[in-house]
Amino acid sequence: MANFKYLSPEWAEEGRRRASEALTPEKLHKVTSSMSNQYRNCPDGQDRFFFVEFKDGVLTRFETGIGEGPKGEFKIIADYETFAKITRAELGAVRALTSRKLTLRGNMAKAMRLAPLVDKLNKVLATMPTDY
Repeated sequence: MANFKYLSPEWAEEGRRRASEALTPEKLHKVTSSMSNQYRNCPDGQDRFFFVEFKDGVLTRFETGIGEGPKGEFKIIADYETFAKITRAELGAVRALTSRKLTLRGNMAKAMRLAPLVDKLNKVLATMPTDY
């Protein structure tokens, strides 16, 4: 199988499929939240987004694209390479937040509580053969 291009429509489709299969509502503590990641300094020179939404622990939206993207409960801004490390599960969400590699807009206390759930998602995404 060929590698997926990070943040491409094919990557998003496969990521959604894998996350939906692996992350049950119980594993996600039936969380309801959304997050819009804003990628800066992408290799192609364009800003990109990765948006994910859960309702009662069920993945309802998993989208990527060019520009700002949908509004989420949390907006997280960082360089492409920082998000790539997080997606590869090389850098945890809490560490990225506390080391100021990410800019967060939203409730920091809630974001810290949800960070372990984001790490679960990234561990699933890290299993995808991806070209970054």
